[in-house]
Amino acid sequence: MGYTLGMKTAISLPDKVFREAEKMARKLKKSRSQLYREAIAEYLARHELESVTEAMNKVCLELGSSSDAFVKEAGRRVLARSEW
Repeated sequence: MGYTLGMKTAISLPDKVFREAEKMARKLKKSRSQLYREAIAEYLARHELESVTEAMNKVCLELGSSSDAFVKEAGRRVLARSEW
């Protein structure tokens, strides 16, 4: 058993990306492994949100569009109050 928990893996990075990651790890006072672990977790979470959006879009397409005047007006009012 190794000195760390979890799966070990090797990746190849362009030199510039590696140097920038090294600088960031030092700046944040984190190990290289911790920096990469957090970056991958963030990437996966961001793409998980995209799959939720895709699923919602699919449901909306299957349900079709509605010409309900109340829904349109409520949506318009919410968007008018929203900060873009």
